[in-house]
Amino acid sequence: MGVGTPDAQAGDSRWSRAETLVSEPSDDILTRPLGVAAPEPGLKGRIARLRPLLRAPRFVAGAAAGLAASSVALVLALGDPQGGEPRVTVAITLREPLPIASRPQPVAEAAEPAAPTPSLPTQRSAEEIETASGVTVVRAGNAGAPSEAVMIRVPGPAPVQLAPSPDPRIADRGRHGTSPKLGEGRLRALDVYARPEEPGSGPRIAILVTGLGIGQAATASAIVKLPPAISLAFAPYGADVERSAARARAAGHETLLQAPMEPFDYPDSDPGPQTLLTTTKGPDNADRLAWAMSRFTGYVGVVNFMGAKLMADAGAFEPLLREIGARGLGFVDDGTAARPLPAGLAAKTKTPVARAEIVIDAVPRPEAIDKELARLEAQARAKGFALASASALPMSIERIARWTRDLETRGIRLVPVSVALRGAGPPTRLTKAE
Repeated sequence: MGVGTPDAQAGDSRWSRAETLVSEPSDDILTRPLGVAAPEPGLKGRIARLRPLLRAPRFVAGAAAGLAASSVALVLALGDPQGGEPRVTVAITLREPLPIASRPQPVAEAAEPAAPTPSLPTQRSAEEIETASGVTVVRAGNAGAPSEAVMIRVPGPAPVQLAPSPDPRIADRGRHGTSPKLGEGRLRALDVYARPEEPGSGPRIAILVTGLGIGQAATASAIVKLPPAISLAFAPYGADVERSAARARAAGHETLLQAPMEPFDYPDSDPGPQTLLTTTKGPDNADRLAWAMSRFTGYVGVVNFMGAKLMADAGAFEPLLREIGARGLGFVDDGTAARPLPAGLAAKTKTPVARAEIVIDAVPRPEAIDKELARLEAQARAKGFALASASALPMSIERIARWTRDLETRGIRLVPVSVALRGAGPPTRLTKAE
């Protein structure tokens, strides 16, 4: 076999590899993967040998943990929780406080001269203020206000307080109890107990609601729902009539007494006990009237309760009407009788008398009541004053209360019935009675 044959070359190659393996360290031979060439000797070889270890996940995790442990150890050793952040140490020196006398006092500023206090303007009237402001105020009660006018409601005075009753100057103690009398200087209950008329101008309406004091519900409803300027008449039969009349006066309502009087169909229509009759002699009727007058106090006059037959009989009614006037009271015909009092009877007895020209609920239906209220308003505009009556039916109270809500804005004032009895109304109110 020649030297240059392939077999000889293969043998030489195997011999060279064997020499290389023998010349390498045993650790490299055992740890290097098969088929991987041995690294170069020197620094580059060492780095090449470390590169696989540095890339191993366990080595990376261990290095991170070691770094964290080193940081904690450094903080504990140095005692610096700020981790080396910049800081400054300043020394604080405590000093004794200065005494009060030696403290610097603030420099007082020069006091400015006080401004002169302006004098308060003199109080001006409402008319002067309205003129200065340029606003036209149409007050409630002014007639002829245009429909498109802006209405500014001016607050009225404080609620009217009626005089307390009984007033000893005009109180008489009789067999049945306390009843009114004419006081010294002709002081009358008609004047003392009357509700004063509030000032104003324009047409006026007086309304008398009768039949109160018997039904408590109707009485309470009338006292609360009706305007205080509406007068209330109480029958003498209610068990609590004195207290009910006092509540009405406390609410501002003027009160009157209803006296039971004989109607044409008596006794089929019976007003009740102590009825004044045409067949009863004068002293007996006067005693029955005194009984009715003692049931409560504070009223300004007497109103008939039925009584068409008695009032038509001048001989029977004249002594009673004279007695009413002698006690300082007035008499109101509620208008339910077909005929008024005999002519001249009021002047003969010198007793103030007035008659209701309209009975608002003569037909007790809502549309009929509304129609009569409209007629009452028209009559007040035509004559300047109108007097009407109504019974204490719940329907009547509701319709009247609703009608009066905006009565002032229509230029009409409500006034008490005593206005017609005390001579403040127009003379036409007594033409039928005289």
